[in-house]
Amino acid sequence: MKIAVLGAGLVGGHMATDLAHQSRFEVSLADKDPNALEKVAGLPIHTQKLDLSDSRTLKKYVEPFDLICSAVPGFMGFETLKLIIDAGKNVVDIAFFPEDPFLLKELAQEKQVTAIVDCGVAPGMSHILTGYAASTMDELDNVRIYVGGLPQIRTWPYEYKAVFSPVDVIEEYTRPARLVENGKVVEKEALSEPEILYFEGIGSLEAFNSDGLRTLTQTIKAKNMAEKTLRYIGHIELMRVLRHSGFFDKQEVEIKGQRIRPVDLTAQLLLRDWKLNAGEKDLTVMKVVAEGMKDGKRMKMEFDLTDFYDETNEVHSMARVTGYTATVVAGLLADGKIKEKGLVVPEYLGFDSQTVTSILEGLNRRGVHYRKTILTI
Repeated sequence: MKIAVLGAGLVGGHMATDLAHQSRFEVSLADKDPNALEKVAGLPIHTQKLDLSDSRTLKKYVEPFDLICSAVPGFMGFETLKLIIDAGKNVVDIAFFPEDPFLLKELAQEKQVTAIVDCGVAPGMSHILTGYAASTMDELDNVRIYVGGLPQIRTWPYEYKAVFSPVDVIEEYTRPARLVENGKVVEKEALSEPEILYFEGIGSLEAFNSDGLRTLTQTIKAKNMAEKTLRYIGHIELMRVLRHSGFFDKQEVEIKGQRIRPVDLTAQLLLRDWKLNAGEKDLTVMKVVAEGMKDGKRMKMEFDLTDFYDETNEVHSMARVTGYTATVVAGLLADGKIKEKGLVVPEYLGFDSQTVTSILEGLNRRGVHYRKTILTI
């Protein structure tokens, strides 16, 4: 089977590598950055220097492939996904784009493709596990998702590093967070309602409202749901100051005859401090807590993930937990174990216990381990 990975960044490159380790796949990797493509040199991966934002070129490129994995930046994710679906290709997508993926539901159904979206760690595994909890319980009351990617070594002033573009990260600090309270969808300011949580082996982290529920607000019936992003303590206040001062604004301003968006300049400057370079160690922590009723009894189901930089293979944790979720799911799709046609959000995968088991087993084989705890009161 011929698979193409679009985007050779810190996640996409490792997705291609993981797929290439499976002999049944013929893997190609496309990106406009030749330096990113060079990182997979010596592996059985076909590389192609390609401007993925050029729709005409991209449409021609995807034609010979059986399956596409999209790892493009969020700002171009929706249009890229639309093009792939319109080309009649099955796709597993990890781009965190702001648009509602259900806008592509009719197109995916018309083309009779399987388009699995938001298939990373969060959204992705967070939704899969929420879907699993919802299918297990008779009634789902509360869902809390906590997730964050952090550097293992804390450095002043931000104590933060990212495998993603700073522009995508800034979205977490500016996009209003959609939550479910008392069965209704409400919007709250990003970075709001901070709380402190303690994680064994890591310490205390602060959590704030972020817009990570996405499709869960439409697909899961629960009284209350929220997703919160985790950072080292003090990060929230720094981001609130930058946001308040206009550094994250998208409206253009004029400076010495030049018009620029403040957010673009900010992202470029933050790249120096936020870029997670080769060899820099990171960690990922996630907690999904679901509470509800099962057979007349109160049930609490919790999934915990603590993952660290893979020193042996030199793979960042966020690349592992995000990219390997997508490649495991891509393998299941390639093997015909995911049969649903149309737009597939990750919680739909969670509704099938066998699919969840297969995904968790696939991640275990790659050293990504989720711990499940169930309490019945």
